[in-house]
Amino acid sequence: MVWVICLGPLTHLLYQLQTDDLGANPIRYVTHKLGDATLRILMVCLSLTPIRLLFGMAWQMMLRRLLGLFVFFYVSLHFSVWIALDHFFNGKRLLTDIIKRPYITVGMLGLILLVPLAVTSTSWMMKRLGGKNWRRLHKLVYVVGVLGVLHYLWLVKKGVNTPFGYAAVLIVLLGIRIWNWAKRRHASRTSSSALTVG
Repeated sequence: MVWVICLGPLTHLLYQLQTDDLGANPIRYVTHKLGDATLRILMVCLSLTPIRLLFGMAWQMMLRRLLGLFVFFYVSLHFSVWIALDHFFNGKRLLTDIIKRPYITVGMLGLILLVPLAVTSTSWMMKRLGGKNWRRLHKLVYVVGVLGVLHYLWLVKKGVNTPFGYAAVLIVLLGIRIWNWAKRRHASRTSSSALTVG
């Protein structure tokens, strides 16, 4: 089911390509749709741990790796369209855009940070890094989430509210993680104080 849902946006784009229904600016339309799919799957991926923290459900955690790889898949397509179709592999133009346009700068940084997460997504890499180091590395996904939302916010024109929806979702998800961290830290201090008094 996850495969079907996650491949839905790409399947729809391919159908629109076949029916010549990509709008007046096909490259921009495809780039936008792939970026939107990236952010949607990323938000779902980031929501798995907060769901566990709030409701005690754990079964969804087995989907985290697959969803993360789909995020990397879609963001790779997103940037591939920009590099190949929008700039025709013109390295000078690409570098100029990355340097001069902040939304491209943060987007590229997000892509770079996703690479080590994708590379270390296997069980073998988790064992090699060690569970603690692996978890610490994969917390970068929250940084990627912030960069992705900033990329979208800085890209769109005034009057487009979709990026603010993603920003609101991300703030809630980060808030839940911060709340849980603060609660655990408070419990740890309370326990330490009780042991000291005892």
